[in-house]
Amino acid sequence: MTFSIRVYGILINSNRQLLVSDEFIRGNYFTKFPGGGLEFGEGTRDCLKREFKEETNLDITIGEHIYTTDFFQISAFNQQHQIISIYYYAHALEPIQLKTATKPFDFLPDQVADKTACAESFRWVNWDDVNEDTVNLPIDKIVVKMLKAAK
Repeated sequence: MTFSIRVYGILINSNRQLLVSDEFIRGNYFTKFPGGGLEFGEGTRDCLKREFKEETNLDITIGEHIYTTDFFQISAFNQQHQIISIYYYAHALEPIQLKTATKPFDFLPDQVADKTACAESFRWVNWDDVNEDTVNLPIDKIVVKMLKAAK
């Protein structure tokens, strides 16, 4: 068994909108939080800063820890990997300069024609519209439930 450690950021803008990432990965569509895999020699906060910069070109500061997976979760992509996900609040300077879509999976046809390709777009979801169905991954759903209960 191999562990895959993932670090994700919860970014809520001044308009009370949550940033989500719509992704096409290996022929499947997922809506999840921005973030990604911890690299060897990297701390979790540094990982999240790097992932945000790579994915969104945003420089962020890392806020409060929200949640770390406390149950067994197999990877959606590799049945030999156990996922451990760590979630933090992320903060960016306003106004946030980021190209976003207004609808889920707003990809060009050539971006998803190849089932081995990857595509990603970002989208703001109004806080009042956020619920467990906003995201697809099981651990993300737990985090949404926690966030909604806290606010």
